[in-house]
Amino acid sequence: MVLVEICAQSYRAALAASENGAHRIELCTHLGGGGLTPSLGLIEQVLEEVRIPVFVLIRPRTGDFYYSGAELSIMEKDIRHAVRAGAQGIVAGCLTADHQVDVESMRRLVAAADGLPFTFHRAFESVPDSRQALETLIALGVHRILTGGRTGHAPNNRFELKALQQLAGDRLRILAGSGVSPDNVMELVRDSQVKEIHSSAKYDPAAMTSQSGDPLDSDPAKVRALVACCTGL
Repeated sequence: MVLVEICAQSYRAALAASENGAHRIELCTHLGGGGLTPSLGLIEQVLEEVRIPVFVLIRPRTGDFYYSGAELSIMEKDIRHAVRAGAQGIVAGCLTADHQVDVESMRRLVAAADGLPFTFHRAFESVPDSRQALETLIALGVHRILTGGRTGHAPNNRFELKALQQLAGDRLRILAGSGVSPDNVMELVRDSQVKEIHSSAKYDPAAMTSQSGDPLDSDPAKVRALVACCTGL
C-alpha cells in the first residue's frame, strides 16, 4: 500500500482528510502562500479529533527559506510547542543564502523535534545539487524529503524521484508531492516507485458548492479517490 498524506490548511480540511481515508495529515495554514505554521489552538483541536498521524508544518513566513536568527528561534519554539501538544512529526526546511541546506539551522530544528519523524519540505527543490543535499539531510537525521522534483511537479519528474529514492535506499523516504491527483497518481507511483504521496486534494472549481468552504481546503471526494487509487499499490 502507498501511504497518502494530505496537506490540510484548516480544521475543516484536516477532518476531511481523516474521515475519508487519508493515512497522515500535514497540518498548516495559508496554503495559498505555500503553507505557514498553524496556531497552537488548531494543532491541539486537530490532534484531539483525528486518529491518524499529524505532522505539523513549521514555516514562520512566506518567501524564501533563508531565516534570520530570530526567525530560527521562533521555529524552534513552534516545534517544541507542537511536540508538547502531541504532534507525530515535524515538517520544515532551512537553506543558506546560496540555496544550500543550512546544516547548522537544520541541526537545531531536528534537535527541537526531540526524535519525532522529520520531513524536509519543498525547499529541497531550490538546492543546486539534489544528490548532495539528500546525503546531507540523511546525515542530519531527516526521515523524509517532500518534493515534486526539480520543476516542482511530481508526475512530470517521476523518474527523477525514482533516482532519488534509489540513492536514498532505506535511509530516507521520498514523499512525492505537488501536482498529484487521482488522475495521475497511479502512473506516478508505478514509475517513481515511491511509497508515500502528498496532496492537498483541493477542490476543483467545478466541484465547489455553497457548502464547500475555502477552495483550498481538501475535497472529501478527492481524498477518497486518492486513497482508492493507492490501495493495493
